[in-house]
Amino acid sequence: MSISPKLRGYMDRCGTRFDEVMHEPAVEMGRVAQAAHVPGRQVAKAVLVQAGDEYILTVLPSSKHVSFDFLRQWLARDVNLVEEHTTAALFPDCELGAIPPVGAAYGLRTILDDDMMTDSDIYFEGGDHSTLIHVTGADWKRLQKGSRHFSFSI
Repeated sequence: MSISPKLRGYMDRCGTRFDEVMHEPAVEMGRVAQAAHVPGRQVAKAVLVQAGDEYILTVLPSSKHVSFDFLRQWLARDVNLVEEHTTAALFPDCELGAIPPVGAAYGLRTILDDDMMTDSDIYFEGGDHSTLIHVTGADWKRLQKGSRHFSFSI
């Protein structure tokens, strides 16, 4: 499958240079990082949540977990993990569980964990379970323009 068409189009419009890193198929993000021989802190994982009636894409290092308590406090509303059938509907050009951490490509608000703002290289799934996208830290920030960030991972 490779990179989702929506993501590729968005990256092209942003002028983002990227490399594709092929790896053995893996579903869990920790295993994805291992399969691609990349530190987990440099692999961005996307977790889709619902806050009130809004879907929000949260992005954090693959080596960490979302603190729903932190998100609830910061957003000042209830926050829940979105069910897979909804994720599949919002990301129809991606394999289930391989959503790109670039919400703008799908018209979704994105919240980044602070840990995703410091590395010089970022890797992320682009729509399937056997390809990682590699971008520089500068291109990553360009892709995330307009996204807010704070520390919400544990």
